[in-house]
Amino acid sequence: MLEVAVGTGLTFVEILEANPSGCNEGVDLTAAMLSRAERKAARTGNQHYRLRVGDAYELNFPGDSFDVVVNNYMFDVLPERDFPTVLNEFKRVLQPGGRLALVNMTQGARWYNGIWDRLYRMNPALLGGCRGVSLAPLLQQAGFRQTTREYCSQFTFPSEVVLGIAT
Repeated sequence: MLEVAVGTGLTFVEILEANPSGCNEGVDLTAAMLSRAERKAARTGNQHYRLRVGDAYELNFPGDSFDVVVNNYMFDVLPERDFPTVLNEFKRVLQPGGRLALVNMTQGARWYNGIWDRLYRMNPALLGGCRGVSLAPLLQQAGFRQTTREYCSQFTFPSEVVLGIAT
């Protein structure tokens, strides 16, 4: 399994617990985030992992390396013009039949979710530069099959969970 943009390691710890004897890799742009993730990962007792600096635009792994790639809340800060590049890179490192799981801030489905769009339009820095995106159609364009999208809202914050299978 590969998690791209590990951040502080919250999801990576869950990956280690779900895949205790498998190969688990995590990358992030910053060593400071990886240091925090490393402390959390070490507390699990699982030694089947490696965390390192890496860039979603150019993952330092051979093609067809992973069964699963996971990414949380990264696309909502990337320029939209870069979405196909990153999705193609995710597909490159996935084995055929490998699964991609993405979680992103998305456009709200209810009137009260609109507060997040308004805050972003007022001052993107208030949301750390995050804005709502919708990736399911782009996964299909990148050649993923059986794509699904689930919408959820937590405390009015709209998110999407998008799944796809590499061809």
